[in-house]
Amino acid sequence: MSEEIFRSDAYCRECEATVRSVDEQGIQLDRTVFYPQGGGQPGDQGFIRLADGTEIQIVDTRKGDIERVLLHVPAEGSPTPDVGSKVTARVDWSLRYPRMRMHTCLHLLSAVLPYPVTGGSVRDDSGRLDFDLPESPDKEQMTAELNRLIEEDHPVTYRWITDAELDAQPDLVKTMSVQPPRGQGKVRLVEIEGVDLQPCGGTHVARTGEIGRVRVRKIEKKGRQNRRVNLVFE
Repeated sequence: MSEEIFRSDAYCRECEATVRSVDEQGIQLDRTVFYPQGGGQPGDQGFIRLADGTEIQIVDTRKGDIERVLLHVPAEGSPTPDVGSKVTARVDWSLRYPRMRMHTCLHLLSAVLPYPVTGGSVRDDSGRLDFDLPESPDKEQMTAELNRLIEEDHPVTYRWITDAELDAQPDLVKTMSVQPPRGQGKVRLVEIEGVDLQPCGGTHVARTGEIGRVRVRKIEKKGRQNRRVNLVFE
């Protein structure tokens, strides 16, 4: 198991760590600031710096086959660190921060459209959610409502509940296709004060004002009961 620093502090860009294992799948550290691909959010990129100053470029971060093992995927031809060696891991903030902003914005979108979510993805400059919804909502109205919530600068905070408490409150889970990360006996809730509360393991900004202005770019019909809402930063 790796200590997941990004769960408690999404703004932490760098940490000291020890190499636990290295194989063809990637590099495992005992602690990391890198978010692994999941929940529609891409895995972080960045680098691992060895004690001699050599930098290993990390092109992706993924979950391993074993629960809570995170693998940092190096660029092809990168040097291999020794197991047990001390390293510094640093995320590419130019990629991470826009994803944090968009991920939080998608939570706002799920509050503006209170329907079951059937899919979604976070990208560097855009994002989308698919809704179990028969009719397309009004783009301009949704854009205005999202930007109103962003400008109100609501705090975004975390709290934890047990798996049993989540099972007793199934309405907290909005996503039909992606279940919240379990396995620790507890689940993290992301709360946008006065707006939204749902389980999520992704990285988020501290206040909605950090998101910046967004626009509903288009709404696609993906089925009789499925509407895809695409967002972009302005």
